[in-house]
Amino acid sequence: MVFEPSASEVLESLIPFYVNRLIYQLVLSGRASEHSARMVAMKTAKDNASSLLGDLTLEYNKARQAAITAEILEIAAAQFASAA
Repeated sequence: MVFEPSASEVLESLIPFYVNRLIYQLVLSGRASEHSARMVAMKTAKDNASSLLGDLTLEYNKARQAAITAEILEIAAAQFASAA
């Protein structure tokens, strides 16, 4: 019985195919890892920015409330002074 192509021809054509496929798989894996790392970095940056925004909003509201309270105290003091 004769098989075509021969075993050596099949092996000669499969080795380059296997090596090319292995290298391609490694390149794809590297690119996927890079994209994953970028996504994690972007999520961390977004979370940090959201946290900072919350902190700054709280500080702004405290400062605004302090200014309002000071203005109310000034008005009350002026009213009290004019009444006395």
